[in-house]
Amino acid sequence: MSHVAVDSNNFQSEVLDVKDKLVIVDFWADWCGPCHMLSPIIDEVASEYEGKIKVGKLDVDSASDIASKYNVMGIPTVIFFKNGKEEKRLVGVQPKQKYTEQIESLI
Repeated sequence: MSHVAVDSNNFQSEVLDVKDKLVIVDFWADWCGPCHMLSPIIDEVASEYEGKIKVGKLDVDSASDIASKYNVMGIPTVIFFKNGKEEKRLVGVQPKQKYTEQIESLI
């Protein structure tokens, strides 16, 4: 896999402390059907941009504190972080092009 599992213990180091590249985090849950539809798209994006961006997946059930902190009300939600700050978010399953457009505009 080209993504890293992000949770409450490593969110700071894996997402917020990253200064040299864009980090996108997929907020998801195992019981979420649309999340499973989005997963292969996120995996493709992670592979295509490997080395240029960092991709994380955060299970909202096991890291509800992080989901709450970022006001994630619906999943899947993909948040784009640059230098530890949220730059953009996409909620719901979007076409791959939407994610790549955001990445291109932020890297």
